[in-house]
This record gives sequence, structure tokens and C-alpha cells, in this order.
Amino acid sequence: MTSLRPAPARGGRDLICFSHLRWDYVHQRPQHLMERFSHQHRVFFFEEVIPTGHHLPYLEFHAFAGTSVTAVRPRVPDRAPPDHRDRLLAGLLDQMLALLGIDRPVLWFYTPMMWPIAAHVRASTVVYDCMDELSAFRFAPPQLRENEATLLREADVVFTGGYSIYEAKRPAHDNIHPFPSSVDQPHFNRARSATGTPRDQSGIQRPRLGYCGVIDERIDLDLLAHLADARPDWSFVMLGPVTKVGEHELPRRPNIHYLGPRPYDELPDYLAGWDVALMPFALNEATRFISPTKTPEYLAAGRPVVSTPVRDVVRAYGSLPSVKIAAGAEAFATACEAALAEGKTAAAMAEVDRHLAGLSWDRTHARMAALVEEAIRRNSEVEAPEKRFPLPAARRPARPPYDVVVAGAGFAGAVLAGPRVRPTTWL
Repeated sequence: MTSLRPAPARGGRDLICFSHLRWDYVHQRPQHLMERFSHQHRVFFFEEVIPTGHHLPYLEFHAFAGTSVTAVRPRVPDRAPPDHRDRLLAGLLDQMLALLGIDRPVLWFYTPMMWPIAAHVRASTVVYDCMDELSAFRFAPPQLRENEATLLREADVVFTGGYSIYEAKRPAHDNIHPFPSSVDQPHFNRARSATGTPRDQSGIQRPRLGYCGVIDERIDLDLLAHLADARPDWSFVMLGPVTKVGEHELPRRPNIHYLGPRPYDELPDYLAGWDVALMPFALNEATRFISPTKTPEYLAAGRPVVSTPVRDVVRAYGSLPSVKIAAGAEAFATACEAALAEGKTAAAMAEVDRHLAGLSWDRTHARMAALVEEAIRRNSEVEAPEKRFPLPAARRPARPPYDVVVAGAGFAGAVLAGPRVRPTTWL
């Protein structure tokens, strides 16, 4: 349980991060970044709604060991109709702002689905960190695309989780920046010198080929089954939670081992016991724009990597000898054989380290923080005249819907401006 009044912000504004992922689910991009922002800001991690049998909506505040980020879990009556739920969530958000004395926060979004509940909040700036193309994921809400279009219009700065998704979103915003997956290199470097392996993995025969991460529709389960059948003397370790995939869809073989999710702190111990790290991604709409965090993590751990040809993986890592790219079951198996035969060499590890230099989460956070501060500064400059001439608050759209603005010229100026004025703005 945490106090409802966390320590005052340390030199920065309060930050509310709206996420479709639970804080304690899988340690990835949101956790890495929000941890670092919490060194200077109060950070509230506002999660997706949880239905409750109670007749009133309420908020849960959760503290977790080792972090100063506060997870906020909204509870809404399970009998509330969908069109009423967002109003209840907006009301809960307002209660939180008032209770904790939050004024002009930074609003940071990982999911456009939460924009409607926060659109009314007067923010110092609005950030959209587009980590994935969520609309392409299984069971995506039908209104997600519309909400994202609105969020892209309203956001002051947009970040993307890789270059492919950056290229896709770039026409929608004029202040958008790619930030591919970074890595906590010292954390995963531990795997290079670890000598033991966790108990639940120690009894699995070698060679071990492993995957760690969410097991969902992005994983090519047919490929996994084919590999297990074709190489019965290899062991396949699948580490991570299973979501949006039924148990009946998971291939069951004597040499496939589903170990479930493990804490982030323990991942290097598991990776140390692998001979090859796998990225058996399906090539579908859900993986079209992904930039997997596990690529640099595997490499920092000193594991050779075999991946299907995901665009951002090929672009960023395909030239490294430690990374094999293969399409199709037979080619993938052959690539795994090559990775097993080559193992890891000092030269390969030195090249990996050169490649990973500069990809730290600390550096990514610092660059993002500078762009957020710049957006706050621009907004404060735009809003300064309101102190003299109060006007309705409005956020600058990403792409102006007009070609010319005529200021102070009245009707005559509008006529002289010509037919390309759509519309004319008078001040």
C-alpha cells in the first residue's frame, strides 16, 4: 500500500503515464523510461480499467519494491455500459488530480484508448509514445484507430518504438522522433559470466534454444512446432506470459518447455544457460512495425540470435555475424545450426558491444526528456498572451488545415488573400 500523497516532485512536473500494460506485467520500454523520469518527477502509471462488483468506481494506488513510480488501477462497476465507462474514468482521474494536488501534468500515452478520459485535462504537454501498432494486434478495439488519429492531432510530441513505425506515422505529425529499443547493457552482461542456471531450467538438456517475452499472436507457433519436430535433440525454452493465445494453440512437444513469466532481475540467469536466443516472429500485421526490445538484450547477454526477417531487426542488426536472419522453417533450422556451431567468439562480442554502444535507456531517456521540456517551453510561450487576452485553450494541430492566415485584416484582407485561404483566421 502506498501513501495517497507521494513525495513532492523533485525539480519537475508531475507525469501521468496512461498504459495498456500493467506496471508489474513485463519489464520493457514503459518501465525503463518511467523509472528514469521518476528520478525528477512524481510519476503515476495509470493502467487499464478493472471491472469490479462494487456499485461505485474507485482507484487503487499500488507501490512496488524498488521503484518510486505509483501504479494507479481504476475500478469501474462491471455493469456500467461501455459508453458510460469513459465518463466514470474521467471522473476518477479528476478525483486523483484534486486529491494529489496535480496541476498541469505531463500526459504521456502508450494507448490511444485512454485519450478520451484525459482529453479535458489542462496539461503542460501531451506525449504519445507509439511503441507498437496496437490496431494490428489481436482483439484490438474498433475505435482505436479513430482515437489514435485524434491523439496524433492533439499531441505536442510523438515518439515511436522503431523506424518502421516512425515512417508509417511520420506524415501524421510534425514533431515525431524514432526511438528504437534500448538496452540495460550492464544488467544483461551478467549472463556472459554466469556459471549456473535456474533450477527449473537446469534439468533441460542442451543445446537449449530460448525465447523470452510475451507469447501471443506475434509468435510463429507453427515454426516452433516444426523446429521441435525436426530437431528432437534440441530443447526449446519459452520464457514469458501467454496472452491472447489459447492453450490449445500452443504446440506441445517433449522438447518444448514453457516456463512462464520470470522477474526481470532473473532474466540474465536464464539467458546464461541458452546456446542460442530465438526470435521466431510470425510475419503478419502485428509484427510489421515491431522493433523487439529483446534483440539488444539477447546480444548484451552474449547469445547468438536467430530471427525471422522482421524489418527493424534486419535493418538494425542484420549485418552482425552474431545475428542470423532466416525465413521459412528449414532455413530457420539451418540458421540455428550455424549459430550453434559458431557459438560466441571474442571478436563477435566486441563487434556486438560496439554496435550496442549508445543504445542505453539512460541516453534514450535523456533525449526524450529534452524534447518533452522543449514542448513544455513552446506551450508556455504560446499560452503567455492568455494572461492578457483570455481565449479558449487550443492545441496546435500537427498539420495546419489551412495554407494562409490573415491576422487583423478583416474581410478586405481575406478577399485580397485569394482563394487559397481555407479558412481565413481573424485576430
